[in-house]
Amino acid sequence: MGTTTRRMTVAQAVVEYLSKQYTVDTVGGVDYSERLIPGTFGIFGHGNVAGVGQALKQYQQQDPALMPYYQGRNEQAQVHQAVGYARHTRRRQTYAISTSIGPGSSNLLTGAALATTNRLPVLLLPSDTFATRAADPVLQQLEQPYAYDITVNDAFRPLSKFFDRVNRPEQLFSAFHHGLRVLTDPAETGAVTISLPQDVQAEAFDVPAEFLAEREWRIRRPEADDEDIARAAAAIRAAKRPLIIAGGGVLYAYANEELAKFAELTGIPVGNTQAGVGVLPWDHQFSLGAIGSTGTTAANAIAAAADLVIGIGTRYEDFTTASRTAFQNPDVKFVNINVAPIDAYKHGTALPIVADARKALVKLNAALGGYRVGADLEQTVAAEKKRWNATVDEAFDTRYTPLPAQNEIIGATNRAMDARDVVICAAGSLPGDLHKMWRVRDPFGYHVEYAYSCMGYEIPGGLGVKRAAIAEAARTTAAGGSGDQVRDVVVMVGDGSYLMMHTELVTAVAERIKLIVVLIQNHGYASIGSLSESLGSQRFGTQYRALDEEQHSFDNGETLPVDLALNAESLGVKVIRIEPGGKVIAELEQAIRDAKAAPENSGPILIHVESDPLLDAPSSESWWDVPVSQVSELDSTKQAFQTYVDHKSRQRKLLG
Repeated sequence: MGTTTRRMTVAQAVVEYLSKQYTVDTVGGVDYSERLIPGTFGIFGHGNVAGVGQALKQYQQQDPALMPYYQGRNEQAQVHQAVGYARHTRRRQTYAISTSIGPGSSNLLTGAALATTNRLPVLLLPSDTFATRAADPVLQQLEQPYAYDITVNDAFRPLSKFFDRVNRPEQLFSAFHHGLRVLTDPAETGAVTISLPQDVQAEAFDVPAEFLAEREWRIRRPEADDEDIARAAAAIRAAKRPLIIAGGGVLYAYANEELAKFAELTGIPVGNTQAGVGVLPWDHQFSLGAIGSTGTTAANAIAAAADLVIGIGTRYEDFTTASRTAFQNPDVKFVNINVAPIDAYKHGTALPIVADARKALVKLNAALGGYRVGADLEQTVAAEKKRWNATVDEAFDTRYTPLPAQNEIIGATNRAMDARDVVICAAGSLPGDLHKMWRVRDPFGYHVEYAYSCMGYEIPGGLGVKRAAIAEAARTTAAGGSGDQVRDVVVMVGDGSYLMMHTELVTAVAERIKLIVVLIQNHGYASIGSLSESLGSQRFGTQYRALDEEQHSFDNGETLPVDLALNAESLGVKVIRIEPGGKVIAELEQAIRDAKAAPENSGPILIHVESDPLLDAPSSESWWDVPVSQVSELDSTKQAFQTYVDHKSRQRKLLG
C-alpha cells in the first residue's frame, strides 16, 4: 500500500506540522505534556503574505485553535515575546515567528542573538528570495557578486543554534525534524532559524500523513556519572570554605528544592547569577543573594575566600566572576554541574559533571551524607547576610526629594508586589540594582534578561511572560487545581530602553492584556553615564539634552521636553503619573497596588515616575573589566586608568 498523502502548500504543511508538536517531560515523577508551539507571530509583507499568511488565515477559518495567530508591531519585539514566554515555561514552550524578506527578516537578528546567548528556544521562520530565481533580483534582495546564493538570511547562521533553508518542498521534513530536535535540547537550545523562500512557501506538493501526525519531543535530562559524583563529593568533603554559584540551569531543571536541601544538609552557602535569581528565597538561611559585579557584599566576601566553587547551571558570565577577580583564594578549585559541556568545563576545571542539575544534586545529596561545613563559615555567612540586609534596608528607606533614588523606587515596587508576581527588566542600571537588592520570594518571580542585556527587551519580554502566566493559570484550572490568580507581571524600564522599543504596548492594548509598566524617567542613559564617569569619560553622550551647536555637545543643553507618559497615553495605555515631591514613594506603592487590582482584561497600565540618576545603589565591593584609555589628555581618564591597573592586577585565569 502506498503512503497516504495530502496535497498542500509548503506553508500549509509547516503550520499544521507545528500545531501537532508536543513537549513531554518528567520531573520528580511528575509528567508534563503541552504544545511546543502554542501560536505564531507574524508581520506580513510580499515574502510571506501569500505563503504562511495564507496558511494561517485558512486554518483560522477552519479551526481557530489549530495555530493561533498573534499580531506584533516589530519583528525583533516578537522574538522577545517568544523568549519571555520560553523563560517562564522553563524552555518547554515557545512561539514561531514569520516575517517577510529583507528588513522584516533582518529585524529578527538582534532577537536571534538574544535567544541564543540566553540559551532560550525560539523558532524563526524568515522568508527568503525566490529559490527558482524566476524574478531576480526581487524587491529587498541582497546581491553579492562573489556568491549569488547568499541572502540576508545567511546573517542568521552565526546567531542560530540551527539554520537551514528549504529550497525544495522535500527538504521540509529534515529541516523541521532537526530544527525541533535542537529547539528542545537543553544543552543546545537557542534560536532555530528555518529560512523559507517566498515561492517555495506557496508551492504545492504531496505531504505524507506521517509528517502531519502528532509527535512528542521529550526533554533530555541526563543522569550524572557515578564516578564524577564520587570525585565531586570527595572535593567537597576536603573543602574548608566551599561556595555554590547557582545559575538559570537550576531553574530550568526544576532543581531549586533539591538545591535548598543540598544547602541545608551541608551548610554550603549559595550565591546566584542574574538568571539564577529565585533558586532560593532572598531570606533563606544559606542564600547570599547575587554574586559578582552586581552582587551583594555578602556573596562577594564569601567568594573571595572560597577554596571550592560549585557552579550549578551557570555559564560564568564576566559579571558572575567579577571579570575573574571574585575568587582570590590561591587554591580555589571548581566543580561545574551543567547539562551543556561547554559550561561544565569552564575555568579549566578537572571536575566537570555533564548532567541535569536536579539529578546531579539528588546524587550529591546521597553521596554527602553526614558532611557539613565548619561552624565558622556558617557564622561568617550569617554576619555577612546581616550586614548586607541592613545596607539594603537603608537604601530602600532613605528618602530623597523632590526626586527619589532608583533604590527607593525598587524598594517600593518590591513591597507592593505579591510573592508570585514577576518583575521584568533587561538593560541599563536597573538590572544591576535589581540583582543585588530585589527580594525574591518565588522561583518564577524574577526575569532579567542579562546575557545579551538588550535595551528594548523589557516591554515585549514582559508581554511574553504575561502570556505564559495567563496560560499557566488556565492549565492549573483545567487540571482541577485551585485556579490560582494570574500572576501580575511588572516591567521596570528606564526612559532609554522605553524609547528603544515600546511598540508592543499597542499589542497589549489590542489584546487587552494587563501588563504593568513602571517607567523611570531620568533623562538619559543612567547606567552608562555612571560607568562613563568611573572610566574618566565624564558621562559623555549619556544625557538627553538639546544640542549645544558651538561645542557640538549634548551634555550641557536644556533637558528635552519629552513627555513619555503622554506618549503611552497616545498608544491607548492607561497612565498613572507620580509627581515629584515628598510623597513619591507612598504614591508609587499605591499606584502599583491599584494597577494590580485592575481586571485581567483591562489592558496595559503604565506608571510614570522621575528619579535622580546621580544617586547610586550600594556598592557590591566588586569590579567589572571595562578597559580604560592607557594614555589621555584628560585628568579624569588618567586617574581612572590607575584604578583600572590596580583592579587588573587581581585578575586570575582560574584554572581549577
